[in-house]
Amino acid sequence: MGWPRLRRLQRRYGALWPLLSGLVSLLVLFFAGVYGYMAVEGWSYLESFYMVLITLATVGFEEVRPLSDDGMVLTSVLILLGVGNFAFLIGSFTQILVEGRIQTIWGRHRLQRAIDKQHRHIIVCGYGRIGSIAVREIVREGLPVVCVEKEDALVRRMEDDDVLFVHGDATDDDVLRRAGIERAKSLIAALSSEAANVYVTLTARQMNPGLHIVARANEESHIHRLERAGADRVMLPHTLGGVRMAQSVIRPTVTSFLELTAAGNGLDLTMEELPISERSELAGVNLIDSKIRQRFNVIVIAIKRADGQMLFNPPATLEMQAGDTLLAVGGDEGLQGLWEITS
Repeated sequence: MGWPRLRRLQRRYGALWPLLSGLVSLLVLFFAGVYGYMAVEGWSYLESFYMVLITLATVGFEEVRPLSDDGMVLTSVLILLGVGNFAFLIGSFTQILVEGRIQTIWGRHRLQRAIDKQHRHIIVCGYGRIGSIAVREIVREGLPVVCVEKEDALVRRMEDDDVLFVHGDATDDDVLRRAGIERAKSLIAALSSEAANVYVTLTARQMNPGLHIVARANEESHIHRLERAGADRVMLPHTLGGVRMAQSVIRPTVTSFLELTAAGNGLDLTMEELPISERSELAGVNLIDSKIRQRFNVIVIAIKRADGQMLFNPPATLEMQAGDTLLAVGGDEGLQGLWEITS
């Protein structure tokens, strides 16, 4: 086992690592002793096994057979190493008890089990100013999310916010695997370091080619770098904030309407995207015959084709196809009904 792999295992098991390493060394010592008695004394496997067992247990039974000089040396070495190993194990376990780590370890185990049950979830790398807002919006939509963060202070915030998280560096492949990267639907790279976002994007794309990746950039000139790394979309938080503020002054009514259609506005008005599956009754039907407006009181303002073409204000005679995505505005109940016939 290489040193880098050993370090990754040590980081993964944390406080349990001394206890696990002590148990492994004890097993190695045990079977090395069995082999030693078989080679030195010529005993059978069962006799050697029993001799090692009573030696390491220090129960004081008599030897299986009289020992040769080499056998006595081997027995002495087993006693010294065995006692030292047991002392190390007891010390490691006592340290875990004294420092109160058992509850922490058990909590992390339960947290990891909950993460392992997630499928088609969203991974958010970074729980800073941008990442925490992204997580909050995803949770508000009722979608599964797992956050990856290495800062202890932000980890405590996630514990208070009851967010599923992995404590570690998002640029580490093992950390992404613990977050369920192979089963995830989307990933948001919202780390403060742009270089780290590039690395996470590149790694995530290799580990899950079908992943939808949105990455954060700090400079407009760096957008192409993240796109080449595999990001489906690159966002500039400061630019978006400035544009939003300018639009609030230039087109206040439009901006207010868009804010009203955001989730959690307190009004029965939401903008939603609804993909049409091959099983949907809308596949192969035009808008006027589907009677979406009359049945659900929902307005279809755009249709995105499977090839990415966006059709705004589609005509009533436009035929919807499997793979299209409807961009609709309406009440929650109407959108829910429309979702049932599109899926």
